[in-house]
Amino acid sequence: MATRITRSDPRYALLHRSRNLRWDGDAAEAVAEISLCETAEQAAEALQRAVNAGMRPTVRSGGHCYEDFVVNNPGGMLLDLSLLKSDALPGDGDRYRISSGQQLGEAYIDLYKRRGVTIPGGSCYNVGAGGHITGGGYGVLSRLHGLTVDWVSAMEILTVDKKGHVELRKIDRHHDEDLFRACLGGGGGNFGIVTGFLFDRLPTAPFEVANAHFSFDWASMTEDRFVALLLAFGDYMAQRGCERDTWGLFAALGLSHISSGRIGLGLQFCNPDGRCDDLKPLDEFLDRFEQFDPVERRAGVPGDQRFAPRTPADRQHTGRYSIDRLLWLEATIGDSGGGHSGRAAYKSSYMKRNFTPKEAKCIYKHLTRVVPGVDLRGSVMAVDSYGGAVNAKDLAATTSVWQRSSIMKIQFQQYWDRAEEDGEAVVEDAPGDDLGDGERGDDAPAVAQRSCSMIRTSTQRPSSFPCSWYTPTGLNPMRR
Repeated sequence: MATRITRSDPRYALLHRSRNLRWDGDAAEAVAEISLCETAEQAAEALQRAVNAGMRPTVRSGGHCYEDFVVNNPGGMLLDLSLLKSDALPGDGDRYRISSGQQLGEAYIDLYKRRGVTIPGGSCYNVGAGGHITGGGYGVLSRLHGLTVDWVSAMEILTVDKKGHVELRKIDRHHDEDLFRACLGGGGGNFGIVTGFLFDRLPTAPFEVANAHFSFDWASMTEDRFVALLLAFGDYMAQRGCERDTWGLFAALGLSHISSGRIGLGLQFCNPDGRCDDLKPLDEFLDRFEQFDPVERRAGVPGDQRFAPRTPADRQHTGRYSIDRLLWLEATIGDSGGGHSGRAAYKSSYMKRNFTPKEAKCIYKHLTRVVPGVDLRGSVMAVDSYGGAVNAKDLAATTSVWQRSSIMKIQFQQYWDRAEEDGEAVVEDAPGDDLGDGERGDDAPAVAQRSCSMIRTSTQRPSSFPCSWYTPTGLNPMRR
């Protein structure tokens, strides 16, 4: 039987909380009960009990949900799967298995040590597999190997029939095909409770990777230089980044507010064979930014945290540039940021094409604005590389991830400290920025207008961050 945690239990005070403290504070909105489930059978029992009692169920694996979808559920039950970590069950055969409660870091270690394989998932160690994989499973190796859902062969899922009966089912492309496809990227908790993922095959883990870290000084970043920098990044992803020999390159441009002092560029690279014998594609990428006077850094600016050196690295030069050359598992696990609790807001979008100059100017405008008495260092626009193997067109017909023609993924992030600022921290639009879709001539979103100023910063300097690889300069990222 699942462990039941109610409000009278001392553990409730911690276990009912969200990592994003925006969603804490109103006891009347919190769940009535938390059920800690260690097996699929315990999860089925807890879900049946919730259905019988008329309680609305929500589900949590690692607890990294950005929005208010989990902990605020008045009178409801939170099914916590963080203890559901079985790496193999009878009937799995030779398939690889990841249970929903496993953290990504645990899955990477287990798969690598047992089989020498991996999933192309995220880089935050303690993100739970359940929500991450059902949401698509995008990460640093996705340009090389696609999304994690592209490799899933079967799932175990709890569903509720029209009579209110809970059933544990195994679904795949031959059994409940529509439900299976919906769960391949449709998000956690939408169609049932996934308790395990099965994989017939997985990609071989890279032997090694090359990490590099650079930054650009805001003091010399005129509007023209900023526009050229952003367009240079986007142009690479739209052109050269579509060629297969570059798919092992994952780059992250961290556009922080001018008050942070610097803009960060971090990257990881390996050749398609999982080694770093030919670093010419890496040099070619970095050559595009030479005109912007990059400064070599060992992390510590936006865009760098994902690829920070985590063990003594083989420091070497590739012509004009220095890189950290590490064994893949060391680079992936190490001190990878996972974060604890903080206050934050996020919005994301995908880019099919490069930024337009007008969009880049709008982004520059908001990243350089000054608001008296307001510390804007908690504002970050993260620009990640996308595409590569993710953009295999046939996968749109077999998964529910339809972004199969994008070249970049954008995340607008805002961090602050104080609860009284929650109502001030998020605004809905950016009045005064005329960036209609007509400039592109297609239906692409006017990214800079709709999202760049969706956030208004607090008057308090943030001191801690949830899982973020783009921590603004001068702020202390929280480690696990």
